[in-house]
Amino acid sequence: MAHLLRVALSGLPPWRGYCSQGAKGVLSEGFVEALKAVVGTPHVSTAAAVREQHGRDESMHRCQPPDAVVWPQSAEQVSRLAALCYGQGVPIIPFGTGTGLEGGVCATQGGVCINLTRMDRILELNPEDFSVVVEPGVTRKALNRHLRDSGLWFPVDPGADASLCGMAATGASGTNAVRYGTMRDNVLNLEVVLPDGRLLHTAGQGRHFRKSAAGYNLTGLFVGSEGTLGLITAATLRLHPAPEATMAATCAFPSVQAAVDCTVQILQAAVLVARIEFLDEVMMDACNRHSQLHYPVAPTLFLEFHGSQQALAEQVQRAEEIAQHNGAAHFSWASEAEQRSRLWAARHNAWYAALALRPGFKGYSTDVCVPISRLPEILVQTKEELKASGLTGTIVGHVGDGNFHCILLVNPEDSEELHRVKAFAEDLGRRALALHGTCTGEHGIGLGKRQLLQEEVGLVGMETMRQLKAALDPQGLMNPGKVL
Repeated sequence: MAHLLRVALSGLPPWRGYCSQGAKGVLSEGFVEALKAVVGTPHVSTAAAVREQHGRDESMHRCQPPDAVVWPQSAEQVSRLAALCYGQGVPIIPFGTGTGLEGGVCATQGGVCINLTRMDRILELNPEDFSVVVEPGVTRKALNRHLRDSGLWFPVDPGADASLCGMAATGASGTNAVRYGTMRDNVLNLEVVLPDGRLLHTAGQGRHFRKSAAGYNLTGLFVGSEGTLGLITAATLRLHPAPEATMAATCAFPSVQAAVDCTVQILQAAVLVARIEFLDEVMMDACNRHSQLHYPVAPTLFLEFHGSQQALAEQVQRAEEIAQHNGAAHFSWASEAEQRSRLWAARHNAWYAALALRPGFKGYSTDVCVPISRLPEILVQTKEELKASGLTGTIVGHVGDGNFHCILLVNPEDSEELHRVKAFAEDLGRRALALHGTCTGEHGIGLGKRQLLQEEVGLVGMETMRQLKAALDPQGLMNPGKVL
């Protein structure tokens, strides 16, 4: 392979680097031909529309598009592409489904976007070991369809049908994390192409053990690295037994305080809730309109319980008692799969329901997470400040983890409104840090939270991260401009 790369690279003109103001270099015709030699001509595009599509995600961040997009079909091709780009000093931007919310796929310095969606095989299923190996193009829903008859499932559910390796790269979470954990808890091993093309198996090739005390936790290093350290080409994931029975419910509360107090008390009572989601009255109104539902327009909790029929009855009874003690009303229980699916579809579509409040505007989502004991304080204060700000926004969150989002609607052409939205988000991030929380529970740092990251981990923390980055990516070509 090294010989092939030397041949491909020979005769190519030097890459024209990018200046700090964002002026772009231009990929030479010879370099584009070298990309085609690796993946085939049909799998390389320099068309403006394709490049624009790959230069943005669901966030309001807008940047320069990449200079080319390639679709590899194997880890070997990814390795050759990385070595080719690195040898010429060309930035590399990994791309999955493009459902991120922090500008993680924006090509701040142009370069080559490596779209991994055509690597979509489920490589290995080990039902007795509760593990599966997937390529980066496999999405959450596709995996669970494959597992349907196995008695197993993968529960990490960020709402969007994101790619599983993309979820690993961003350290994603979602509605089931209170019971089953985040991606950090459910990734056992990763196959990663390093910036220079070398192939790394973070826990050793083929290994899928539940615990290990062997050396540094390389898997944990790459989970949440946001494509800045390498390209994930396979992930070994932890699976869980499908629950025997499931019950979901919604209940409305007289105030935000009452709903959040109820959340904390349910967790303190050790009720084994699988999901517990909060939606404020603005979000409930938006969901009713968008999903054609008829729930009360009031602060509301969506809950779900998993277990045996007997255990479920006990959990539901205890949760209902706590909720009623906090003034809950309008209980709506759903035990049938179709009812539950309709309820959670409304929750998962909350982003688009919020966007519909101001058609044509963009959404900006905050992502703070605090210790559970501080959740009532920050959420009530945030609600009051959102009302006073004059901004259009909703609050929704995975409150069982202390994680919630303000979805703020903004006209990106209105610089004054954009400034107010960013100021609100930064103030909220700093308020979470003051309460010993984090500026991002699940969306990642991306482009917009780099200053908050420094405030969160401190100067020594940032220096350590930069040293790790420099050790693996000394040229700074992997997804530049993100995280650090």
